[in-house]
Amino acid sequence: MRARLRRLSRLGSLYGKFTLFLAVVCCVVATVLGVLVHVIVTRQTVHQARSEALARLDSATKAYAAGDPMHHPAALNPSDLPRRLREMALRGERGTALGDHDGTPTMWAAGPADAGVITARFDYRHSKDTIDGLDRAIAGSATLAIGGTLLIGVFAVSRVTRRLHRTADVARRISAGDLDARVADPRTTRPAREQDEVAAVAAALDAMAGTLQARLQSEQRFTADVAHELRTPLAGLQAAADLLPPGRPTELVRDRVQTLRRLTEDLLEISRLDSLTEKADLDAHFLGQLAERAVRASGLEAEVHVVRDACVETDRRRLERVLSNLLANAHRHGRPPVVVTVDGPVVSIRDHGEGYPAYLLEHGPQRFRTEPTRTGGKGHGLGLTIAIGQARTIHAELTFANAPGGGALTTLALPEYDECAARAEEPE
Repeated sequence: MRARLRRLSRLGSLYGKFTLFLAVVCCVVATVLGVLVHVIVTRQTVHQARSEALARLDSATKAYAAGDPMHHPAALNPSDLPRRLREMALRGERGTALGDHDGTPTMWAAGPADAGVITARFDYRHSKDTIDGLDRAIAGSATLAIGGTLLIGVFAVSRVTRRLHRTADVARRISAGDLDARVADPRTTRPAREQDEVAAVAAALDAMAGTLQARLQSEQRFTADVAHELRTPLAGLQAAADLLPPGRPTELVRDRVQTLRRLTEDLLEISRLDSLTEKADLDAHFLGQLAERAVRASGLEAEVHVVRDACVETDRRRLERVLSNLLANAHRHGRPPVVVTVDGPVVSIRDHGEGYPAYLLEHGPQRFRTEPTRTGGKGHGLGLTIAIGQARTIHAELTFANAPGGGALTTLALPEYDECAARAEEPE
């Protein structure tokens, strides 16, 4: 069934459409040429047989008129003469017609005579065998021509479709974040070779990827440089704020300084994650224990339900960072209760607020774009961005949705592992 579906899916592709089109064209051309050759040769063969039969009829008519004996195969009123030809001769006309004589294909010629109808015949077996042989040769040569043309055409189009598939694969890799991916079509890297349309598309895609990569790297360097440069004056502000006398204004200054420091650290972390140079320290852990520990470390209220615990291979520090950001987002934008559920290698966090906005569900979290919090403030939209980057680093999949009963639902799926069970069975 899968092979049949795969074949049907290929028929809808450019490869399948071109193959079908080429097969139809070859069959039509071969049929038209075969019919033309058959008609022309058959006409010539029939014309020669008629000329020979009429020549023999002329000789027989002269001999009959002179009273000389007629030579075989001339005859008077033969019983197996075609009826249409007999009626024509009785009307005083001469003509020819294909028929049989003792089961043998025969070209008959007939004309009027005093005693009835005088006829002559020509053995048509050799001519019929020639036409049949020609038809077989046309069918065989047409089959070979169609097969050869299909093989050559399929080979030629397969090279084009392979290049198109490679270009599409590179485009998908770029959209997935691999900005180093390039098509590198030989027709684009060798100026001496003439470029075709596929090469032009590949060159445009490579140029777009290069430009996009350069711009993103420039933005990443700018973000990292700005965040790095802000650390020094922020450290001075923190020291100065610590020297201020106690009071409400001092608390406000210290709070704003702490907010700036957190924002700076978040920007630095995002820059490291965007560079794809972060390496996870993977190890085997029970997911239920990690979830409970992350909730305790966050200091936020949440209900933890372990439906089915599982051993996962992950980086504990990075996983706790992901869960703490998700918990903070649930408390900042949602409403209690916040429920953390562990079901196998999947952990989900759900609040009971208004749910995620439509733009986030469609395009994912966006930096510096966020909805107002429950307290009326606004975040920076970096928490979920960091969670996605850290999840990618530990090879986990993070998805966002709205729960059917209301509220935001975030699901984190981690790669399952089987070493924890072995470790749990070891004697301590």
